[in-house]
Amino acid sequence: MPKLTELTRYADAQAQFLRDKLWELFDGNAQQLNIAHECLDRHVGRGRAVSVAHADGRDEHLSFAELAAWSARFANYLRAEGIAPGERVALMLEPSLLFYASLFGAMKAGAVAVPLFTLFGPDGLRLRLGDCGPKLLLLPPQRGDLAAAAGDARVVLADDDLLRRLAALPGTFRAATAADDMAMYQYTSGTTRELPEAVKHTHRAVVVVSVAALYGTGVRPDDRFFCPSSPAWGHGLWHGTIAPLALGASTGSMAGRFDPERLLRALQDYDITNLAAAATHYRMLRNCGAAGRYRYAVRKLSFTGEPIDSATADFARATFGVPLCSMYGTTEVGVILASYPGAEDFEVRPGALGKPVPGVEVAVLDAGGRPCPPGQVGEIKVKRRDGWFATKDLGHVDAEGYFYHNGRADDVIISAGWTMSAVEIEDVLLKHADVREAAAIGVPDALRGQVVKAFIVSPRTGDETFARELQDFVRTRLSQHEYPRQLAFVAELPKTPAGKVNRRALRVAEAARQTA
Repeated sequence: MPKLTELTRYADAQAQFLRDKLWELFDGNAQQLNIAHECLDRHVGRGRAVSVAHADGRDEHLSFAELAAWSARFANYLRAEGIAPGERVALMLEPSLLFYASLFGAMKAGAVAVPLFTLFGPDGLRLRLGDCGPKLLLLPPQRGDLAAAAGDARVVLADDDLLRRLAALPGTFRAATAADDMAMYQYTSGTTRELPEAVKHTHRAVVVVSVAALYGTGVRPDDRFFCPSSPAWGHGLWHGTIAPLALGASTGSMAGRFDPERLLRALQDYDITNLAAAATHYRMLRNCGAAGRYRYAVRKLSFTGEPIDSATADFARATFGVPLCSMYGTTEVGVILASYPGAEDFEVRPGALGKPVPGVEVAVLDAGGRPCPPGQVGEIKVKRRDGWFATKDLGHVDAEGYFYHNGRADDVIISAGWTMSAVEIEDVLLKHADVREAAAIGVPDALRGQVVKAFIVSPRTGDETFARELQDFVRTRLSQHEYPRQLAFVAELPKTPAGKVNRRALRVAEAARQTA
């Protein structure tokens, strides 16, 4: 029987997938397993593991052998420093040699790695450290001012001195963890006022995430993969780093402030064949106007985080020559819907989230828990052992079994009895040549209960003439009632740390404005 990595067709995925076959892709088993070994040590003969495109133009290339040795040195360092298995090691570092060495070295030693977003301020950092209680916190030298937020954690600066100390330690370490030992804490993106609970992953998670790799991003061992999302968040960490390395593929990342043209150049220079990015990244690639200056070898494209607008999807296909495939899921349940990048027998439908990944049952249910007929909007839910788990996303399914996103449950706008989708309105606005970004929310209205308010980022002056033009643009493309009755022209839209448009922040700010 072929391994799952040898199967690329959608029909084969449906016919030959068995969850037990995932274990054939790894050295470990249901009793003994270590993420660092699976991602690095067993692939030391494969060449390049990671390429980092730094914002200052530098390229950093690291082989599997180098990372296996440096992660072993870091594991030996933790043991020498008295860090015991199960204790937390927090890492607030950009992608770099020290980031990967410490991420995998902590797990190799049996400690729990806690990657943290590098743009957290002292309040955001203090809340998360107070929650996970690390023994050690690694900070970049330029963020030493955050040491005061470390609490009881010992602060170590990730500088040249630390590299010299690690270089003197042995480059071998025998990992000995159980599959169910804790490996990593991951915080979802949120505000410092509302601390998201850490999602706790065992070493077994590397097997679970391979489903997303095989069918959500389409990773195969010979891919040259790239994911510009920060490895502090789920997409960049699990789908962009852990999963491709575990399957023996090389991967790429970005360090420093995101620059869309820097990404385009990296895709060319690293000869990338598989790109997985957030919807926001693709919009920025489209808006930067530089895509035509580079050549590409991309054969698979995927996105996640939020729905993609049709203009950006068209841009991606025209630029890279392949369809942009959706990958949908949540931090709590993983990837549940996908468009199977690289599967020549799968039709990628515009606007669709795809179909369920193998081994997962997904449905759109109404308020009474009954399956919705094709076309009817309900809540997307996934079957778990103890019943249906709510994703808090609205959606519908068509007659051929494709799922579609109809917005977050709290993104639905009801005006004068009409139910409208913020996502649908935004999609039309983004088709206008002068709109760079758009977000729609519902705001209170004495007559209609709610009306749509759109926030627009544009290089054009936001005057009344432009506002009326946009209203007519939407009204003639959706319906006479479904358009933004209010518009605000802004310099930028609030984003979550993971890069999604933060409609909740817009609603909170609007409520405060109306109260004032």
